[in-house]
Amino acid sequence: MGDVTQPAPVLLILAAFSRHAEALDWGLEQATAAWGPVAKTSPRFSFVETAYYEPTMGVDIQKCFWAFERLIDPAALVGLKLQTNAWEAEYATRGGNSEPRPLNLDPGYLTPAKLVLASTKDHAHRLYLSRGIYAEVTLFYKDRHWQHRDWTFPDYRRADYQQFFSECRDYLRHREREDRRQ
Repeated sequence: MGDVTQPAPVLLILAAFSRHAEALDWGLEQATAAWGPVAKTSPRFSFVETAYYEPTMGVDIQKCFWAFERLIDPAALVGLKLQTNAWEAEYATRGGNSEPRPLNLDPGYLTPAKLVLASTKDHAHRLYLSRGIYAEVTLFYKDRHWQHRDWTFPDYRRADYQQFFSECRDYLRHREREDRRQ
């Protein structure tokens, strides 16, 4: 029998996408007010790999990522997803946008070995956590680069996304080394 241990703290990542720059800015304001300062910010990428979101979000969608300075317990993912869902609903009710879902916020976390995303949708490769929230390993790190699975969303296979996740991984590893020294 193995010993039960607490997991190492992980790097909180938030993916945000919208066709409205002000929606992305608003999402960042909510996240930093709740979770603290951002350690890493990605560029705003064109989201062109699928038209899946166009009926609810429109066209010309931009996607970006933020990694937060404060490391978290991976078990916090459920609460974080529920919180981002509430922010999405709040932004949608503010009016001024023609789409029913003008902002999409997807929290997850990164470890040196994997990128995990939260979802409200069940699927064969997702594990139920609690309170209606599931999680999946979207990418894993092997042979010095990110690898995808059959189920990995097409945009997460992009080299520019993975470059950002590598920068986040380096940041996390640096933080882990600092913590061991203290």
